[in-house]
Amino acid sequence: MSRDVQQTAPVPPQLDRADVRVKHEAGIGGAIRRFFDRVRSGDLGSLPVIVGLVIIWTVFASINPIFLSSSNLVNLLFDCSTVGVIALGIVCVLMVGEIDLSVGSISGFASAMVGTLWVNQGWPVALAILAAVAVGGFIGALYALLFNRLGMPSFVSTLAGLLAVLGLQLYILGSTGSINLPYGSNLVNFGQLLMMPKFVSFGLAAVPGIVMLVTGLRTVARRHAANLSAPSTGGIVTRAVVITVILELIVFYLNQARGIPWMFGLFVGLVISMHYALTRTKWGRSMSAVGGNREAARRAGINVRLIYSSAFVLCSMLAAFGGVLSAARLASASQQAGTGDVNLNAIAAAVIGGTSLFGGRGSAYSALLGIIVIQSIASGLTLLDLSSSLRYMITGAVLAIAVIVDSLARRSRVSHGRA
Repeated sequence: MSRDVQQTAPVPPQLDRADVRVKHEAGIGGAIRRFFDRVRSGDLGSLPVIVGLVIIWTVFASINPIFLSSSNLVNLLFDCSTVGVIALGIVCVLMVGEIDLSVGSISGFASAMVGTLWVNQGWPVALAILAAVAVGGFIGALYALLFNRLGMPSFVSTLAGLLAVLGLQLYILGSTGSINLPYGSNLVNFGQLLMMPKFVSFGLAAVPGIVMLVTGLRTVARRHAANLSAPSTGGIVTRAVVITVILELIVFYLNQARGIPWMFGLFVGLVISMHYALTRTKWGRSMSAVGGNREAARRAGINVRLIYSSAFVLCSMLAAFGGVLSAARLASASQQAGTGDVNLNAIAAAVIGGTSLFGGRGSAYSALLGIIVIQSIASGLTLLDLSSSLRYMITGAVLAIAVIVDSLARRSRVSHGRA
């Protein structure tokens, strides 16, 4: 009898109130509270670099209004593309808790290969580019072999690679030291002149908001079908509209000058593809698992050696491709390509953008945000006609702050049980 009474008893009013509370948490206010909860627990995401970028742009714009002019921002996008592609490869190796110190040399060697094969040997330019990227992948595979089979630390193997590949670059360039690429060729035009048509840039700017809206509404429908709490439809629509409006305004402003460079569009396309691979595929989840705890990943059945190999190969291939873009941008391949601050800027961009040096945490967007910060500093100081020594010092300070924030966030995640 009591069992029947229990089965037919009405739902307690407390559950109704809980359901209302869940629905309330799913609204905009709940989203804001969840955001602050994540920040307090050390899950900062891209917040520090966005705040830093706003501060940098505000300071330089207040000193010299030309900094935020559409023409200067277009040049900034060109400059971001080459090193940004290299930084995207650095994100891969940092995700598994390793490092590659030779990306600058690989990029310079790739540019020298393109110049030698295309200009001196008469190869088709597409085949020369493929050969340079393939050689970059071979170098990455060699690093993976030394790491997986011989246990050589990546710091040592890539440092040795830096010197060896730099020697190869100097060797194939020969006594001339530089090779001029044909001005007016498709490759050089791509690196210096080609801009998106306005209708294309406006259309592409609307894509992120549309994707956000469609995927968000599908998620809501699936969760409602499973009788689970879901984000509010109004919040999803609001976020999609805000993102679309912001991107369209940015594109409109840049189109007042030359427009959006195709080379920057290619860079953003690579970033989006890498983001999808890192967040939506088994390989990406394995990358985070290996970087977070190698032994736990191995016990879970992940092929740890294969994951490390993929990270090193991708990093070297993207470094080589970045060198090709740099050659297109400068219309030459020289002994100076890939040297100087290219190596350090690529690593600094990934770290400043939010990729953890401790492994297991990072995003493809780290390369995009980080390189914009670094190139903004360089552009601002150039407009102010200040010494390059200040650029090095300021970039170093920003890098140190990024690592400190990463360390503090890691401690906070550990204390909240979210490491």
